[in-house]
Amino acid sequence: MSSSGALTRSVRRFLGRPGTVAPTGLRPLVRRAGERESALRRLSDAELRAAADALRIRAGGTQGSAARGTGKSAAAHGTSWDEEALVELCALGREAGRRALGERAFDVQLLGMLSLLRGTVVEMATGEGKTLVGALAAAGFALQGRRVHVLSVNDYLARRDAEWMRPVYELLGVRVAYVTQEATRTQRQTAYAEDVVHVAVSEVGFDTLRDRLRTEVAELVLPAPDVAIVDEADAVMIDEARIPLVLAGGVAAGSDEAEAARLVADLVEGVHYEAESDGMSVHLTDAGVSEMERAFGVDNLYARDMGERLSQVNVALYARALLRRDVDYLVREGRIRLVDANRGRLAQRQRWPDGLHAAVEAKEGLTAGPRGEVLDQLIVQDLIGSYPTVAGMTGTAVIVSEQLREFYRLETGDLPTNMPCVRVDEPDRLYDSEQSRDAALLDLVQRAHASGRPILVGTRDVAKSEEIGAAIRESGLDCAILNARDDTREAAIIAEAGALGAITVSTQMAGRGTDIRLGGRDGADHEQVAELGGLLVVGVGRYHTRRLDDQLRGRAGRQGDPGTSVFLTSLDDDSITRYAIDPPPRAARVEADGRIRDAAVRRYVEQAQRVAEGALLDTHRTTWRYNQQLHHQREEILDHRHDILHGDAAAEILAELRPERWAELESAVGESVLAEAARQLLLYDLDRAWSDHLARTADLREGIHLRALARQNPIDAFHAETQRAFASLLPTAHEAAAAHLDTAHITKSGLDKEQSDVTRPSSTWTYMVDDQPFESLRDPFLTTIGKRLRSATTGEN
Repeated sequence: MSSSGALTRSVRRFLGRPGTVAPTGLRPLVRRAGERESALRRLSDAELRAAADALRIRAGGTQGSAARGTGKSAAAHGTSWDEEALVELCALGREAGRRALGERAFDVQLLGMLSLLRGTVVEMATGEGKTLVGALAAAGFALQGRRVHVLSVNDYLARRDAEWMRPVYELLGVRVAYVTQEATRTQRQTAYAEDVVHVAVSEVGFDTLRDRLRTEVAELVLPAPDVAIVDEADAVMIDEARIPLVLAGGVAAGSDEAEAARLVADLVEGVHYEAESDGMSVHLTDAGVSEMERAFGVDNLYARDMGERLSQVNVALYARALLRRDVDYLVREGRIRLVDANRGRLAQRQRWPDGLHAAVEAKEGLTAGPRGEVLDQLIVQDLIGSYPTVAGMTGTAVIVSEQLREFYRLETGDLPTNMPCVRVDEPDRLYDSEQSRDAALLDLVQRAHASGRPILVGTRDVAKSEEIGAAIRESGLDCAILNARDDTREAAIIAEAGALGAITVSTQMAGRGTDIRLGGRDGADHEQVAELGGLLVVGVGRYHTRRLDDQLRGRAGRQGDPGTSVFLTSLDDDSITRYAIDPPPRAARVEADGRIRDAAVRRYVEQAQRVAEGALLDTHRTTWRYNQQLHHQREEILDHRHDILHGDAAAEILAELRPERWAELESAVGESVLAEAARQLLLYDLDRAWSDHLARTADLREGIHLRALARQNPIDAFHAETQRAFASLLPTAHEAAAAHLDTAHITKSGLDKEQSDVTRPSSTWTYMVDDQPFESLRDPFLTTIGKRLRSATTGEN
């Protein structure tokens, strides 16, 4: 860290600003752990495990202490350790890592472990060994009798880390498992019963959603949430927090979206519609409105009864004009696959809302995929918030420290690197156009490659990575391309990116999970590559947040290795044209190759990135604010559902609502059979009522922005109407269950669900719904519809 950076952190700590938690009081513990090292090395594996068991007993922890499936947050198990126990934990963890992996934990790794045990989000640079830190902290919590979920960004990392760290866990007497999307319910139950589970955050979220709809206690797979250690914490807790997780039941697909897409396909840009230069919004012109009215055979597209049609047209127009193939999505095996903008890879089980997704399918001429009736949904923020203890680690936490404090009440601190970072981060090289920028990039790659220096070129999207890769190959050089089109060879490509003469072109590097070692996987040419200056990282345009820039930079200079990073940007980069507030200032001088060195123009580029970061924060806040009331309502429903599933609430409610029918059935089938039938009836109608409530609130949110025309705050209006709708939910569900009881087919064998008309969807499916594109429709949509509404009222043309 530079001296100016250290001074800034010191001032921030003095002021109590986020991102400044120091490992106060922890360094002496680590030093004392070092004094135990020689004694522990003399122990056998069995003796080492016995020492860990003694530590477990000392902490009051017992294996398997968290009960499964209560549906409520668990109280913290175990007790806080004293300093002696923490010293012993550090020493045992270091020795376990040395024996199992041949990796002796650095002092800073032990500081990281202790910081995680404090419930802190720690920033550790790439290559500093976060995986071992997370495993040692997870083992520490487990030895206290806590049940730990290590949450990652994808299945690959969950499986890899659990298998990689398993020998460490076993030496410490801790049981570990992992869960991926292929796991069966029985496999999930078994895995979640272990002390530590490595699992993708989306997968544990989907298991939470499925458990919320279980009708038998024995079918529950999740224990009550206890400890979450979040790997790549900024990606999971900030980026993923904007994307709700959804559980849906299949329903028949409609054809309205396909018709709207077909009609929109005939519209001409500049005549029938106009797209804003920032690429964020598009709207019909007057000619376009007239054309749509003619096509639908109506007089006024903005009439009250045309709301659904108007929404379909706007969504189809958005899909056609603003969503770009090979940038925002790929077409693979006849399906639309979204590209994760933060990682440049295919987003697993992710889709846009049904209308937009169907519009893109129609745009590409694909058969419409399954449509879903939303049964329940969950945002990552609420999932993480359900754990009594949360800690995290990432290479870029301090930048989002204020958000982590605002949304999760978590403090953030950065740890020093084990070896001083000597990477050289050059100032951006700014060019007047994308063409001149790319020409300079190719020249830079050719000159660096001539010396044998390995090069990593980072791009924002699939299309750009393939364009640059093709240009490099056309120049006579070979390169590896890593993007969403072929991410199956990811680990192998990254492992060799530091080899002598290697050229790698990749989309975003965040969460790749593999270090780039100088000299390649085996480090054979490490010294030669180091003498050439180490890995050269070249960013093609700034990302929408400095975090992603820093994550790319951090691929060079690991563990004291030399390295260089530089970003080549241009004034027509997407991140600038979308978010810059004003036109760029006139450059005092543009060099022959298109390079601009003007300080004012450079500040303009940096301002655009700050605006982008602000827009993302606003999106996060908006998602959170819209969800808050639904979250509290869902908690009320879950409490009631828990009482029904685990107790006699259903029998009490239905016996009171239908006393005569209850007495009749009780004498015919017996008390226990009737109580179970009542449970199934009330669970069905309660879940049905909640699904209907979600559908109503989704429709409400989709049009709530129109309240701004009446000078109402849309979020306040949404909350008010949502609360009114929820007020009658429980009485309605109870009465619906009572009505079902009147006609239910119940025998001594139990409830016949089909004859009683309480069958659930034959199949359910899960996905993450990226609903933010609709946000960008709203401002221009308000302008257009406001004008149309005024015309309808005044008779103006």
